[in-house]
Amino acid sequence: MRKTHYSKGWARFCGWCLKAMGWTAVGGPMPEPKAIVLGVPHTSMKDFIVSYFFYTSFGEVAHTMIKKELFFWPLGPVLRSCGCIPVDRSNATTLVKSLIGEMEKDETFKLAIAPEGTRKPVKRWKAGALMIANETGVPLYAGYFDYGTRRISCGEKFPLTGDIKADMKRLQEYYESLHLTARHPKDYITH
Repeated sequence: MRKTHYSKGWARFCGWCLKAMGWTAVGGPMPEPKAIVLGVPHTSMKDFIVSYFFYTSFGEVAHTMIKKELFFWPLGPVLRSCGCIPVDRSNATTLVKSLIGEMEKDETFKLAIAPEGTRKPVKRWKAGALMIANETGVPLYAGYFDYGTRRISCGEKFPLTGDIKADMKRLQEYYESLHLTARHPKDYITH
């Protein structure tokens, strides 16, 4: 069973760090015991730090996938303690099946995913989060971090139809309508 909560002291400290960095939390954590939250736009490693402070400030763990190459000593144990899951990006199908298994076996499992799949500019987002949500029946939240307003949120619950291609198109259109500013704006493409 994976870690699901942090101590109140650590949560308060992370909330303080978020405010000290000039960020404002909009709303609270996802209320369901199992859920997926998207982190958009993802153009910098700093996105992880801001997101970590945000979600941890509620005392909860939002697991996130990070390429396995970063899990070397001494960084690996630190990443694991932050809820990070090492992933092999060479086989997307195996990765999605593995995450579906994790989501199904644990009673509480919050998963944070960047649909871009990389910090580089991409026009075609990865559909893994939608596939996991459809397969497991967990809700999907359209989370965001906006460097223009310094606001971060789990966002709204995003309704899925089961048509991955159509849902992805709607999702990217939704994010485009938010007019978010990425840390590196040139690297953020909605569609």
